[in-house]
Amino acid sequence: MIARNSAPTTAPTTRRMRPSVTPRDLHFQHQAAPSNAWLGGDVVGTAILNALSLTFPVGERLFMDAVRQYRAQLSGRLLDEAQAFIAQEAVHSREHLARNGGLDRARYPVDAIEAEIRERMTRVRERGPMAMLSVTIALEHFTAILADLLLSDDSLLEGAPPEVARLWRWHAMEETEHKAVAFDVFGEATKDWTPRRRQRVRNTVMRIVTLIFVVNVTRYAALLLTGDGMNPAVAKARVLWFLFSEPGPFRRVWRTYAAWYRDDFHPWDYDNTPRLEAWRARFPTPAVRHQAA
Repeated sequence: MIARNSAPTTAPTTRRMRPSVTPRDLHFQHQAAPSNAWLGGDVVGTAILNALSLTFPVGERLFMDAVRQYRAQLSGRLLDEAQAFIAQEAVHSREHLARNGGLDRARYPVDAIEAEIRERMTRVRERGPMAMLSVTIALEHFTAILADLLLSDDSLLEGAPPEVARLWRWHAMEETEHKAVAFDVFGEATKDWTPRRRQRVRNTVMRIVTLIFVVNVTRYAALLLTGDGMNPAVAKARVLWFLFSEPGPFRRVWRTYAAWYRDDFHPWDYDNTPRLEAWRARFPTPAVRHQAA
């Protein structure tokens, strides 16, 4: 288990040293768990992870398209990483879409939540390629820091059916592998900008994305809990307690999150390669072919 509120302490990982991005065409058994309390009987933790899963299919298609629109400007290793990023996110989207299909839509407002997510992603797309890429790098920072916590603390998935835990850990591992790809594409796409402009855009988008991400994850999870008969106010309070108090995943990653606002920030400044390599050894699966379009 990692220390709570731990901050990055290791030296930056150079482009030469950092791990490769390896797509894996994995398929999971999505009938392995009930929808309401698969996390060891914890309805709140289950609702939060289900809410996150509902955001992934549409969100990750946005990430894929954001990076894809800048491929013509890329070359060498970054181009290869961008192709691998797109391939990884395609499989993530597919598997979480299948996972979400197992939710009881008569019991939970899944259709309404998914419709809202699609509408939000459409609004981002309407703002153009740079808005899409800026939102992508902000959300990729969230997924990277939460993925690291998930891979560090076994208790967060304690009681989950093995196949469900395997899905989340595979996803977290690949999010760690590609945590710098969209960020580096953004750097290439904005290489003609001044550092001050680049920093201003990054930080402004992150502040907006942070507010929307936290509010919506809380609200979606609370809506799922109301499907279990929980009072809406109680549901929201219990979700916030889970996220910020105990086990408190959002509270525990705040220092790593805040590193984003440094002028010289790069995702691999926090070098969690040893942890990543340990998990990669547990998923020695042949790579999928990169998507051509």
